[in-house]
Amino acid sequence: MKLGWQLGVIALVASISSAALGDVTLTDPKGDDNGDGKIVYPTGKVYKRGSFDLTELSVKDDGDDYIFTARFATKVLDPWQSKDWDGNGFSLQYVQVYIDTKKGTGNTRTLPGINAEFSADAGWNKVVVLSPQGKSRLKAEVNTKAASVKGDVVIPRKTRAKGKTIRGIVSKKDIGDTPLASWGIQALVQSNEGFPSPSDLLTRKVNQVQGEHRFGGGNDWDCDAQVIDMFAGAAKGDDSEKAAQHKALTDYCGGDGMRDKSDGKLPVLPMVYISK
Repeated sequence: MKLGWQLGVIALVASISSAALGDVTLTDPKGDDNGDGKIVYPTGKVYKRGSFDLTELSVKDDGDDYIFTARFATKVLDPWQSKDWDGNGFSLQYVQVYIDTKKGTGNTRTLPGINAEFSADAGWNKVVVLSPQGKSRLKAEVNTKAASVKGDVVIPRKTRAKGKTIRGIVSKKDIGDTPLASWGIQALVQSNEGFPSPSDLLTRKVNQVQGEHRFGGGNDWDCDAQVIDMFAGAAKGDDSEKAAQHKALTDYCGGDGMRDKSDGKLPVLPMVYISK
């Protein structure tokens, strides 16, 4: 009887340890929801301070699925009642989670509308989109605006918001069989745009001057990254990562953030590798 009880405890501990090894959490400091350091929120009341401030991203190994959970500094709201238009229960945020499953391979340019890229040795193989838009709208947008990489764009089987989080359930078969511990990850927070420009995949422009539904502090040459928050450094939530984010997003247009010309230069985003 005693031996059976001991074996049961050992099995339980092993199960817990195995589950823990299958989970990954990246953290981000609060208060860096300002892109390159200059971005300011829209003036509309629905854009509560902290709504786009990513504080954590977790990926849980759940058997046949991965569960992606993005956590923000304040409650995720649905002011435009997204469920009325086949949405996912939130209206404002739009998160693109880029994954490098095989270092030295993959795509370098971000999805249309973000205006950024990754280095050749840190390209992305899959991108999980956590969007207010329903599956049919997402598929149509991807087929029209990102046809060349549509096989690498992963739309969760289910996306929902609860409290301060947005969660997406993704089938492992849509990511591939590369171990989670070997991944590189980058999460880009943007503002959802239901009526995007013809070339943008549901991203809301960051303008030079803020408006009721427009972030300000950007560049109207449209050569700056349309990113409100992201991971930088080791993604441990250290305050130094704020400066690292600002630096990564600053180098655009004519170089060093010059606003009077565009040479096609894009910010190069870092990829955070789980095991180094």
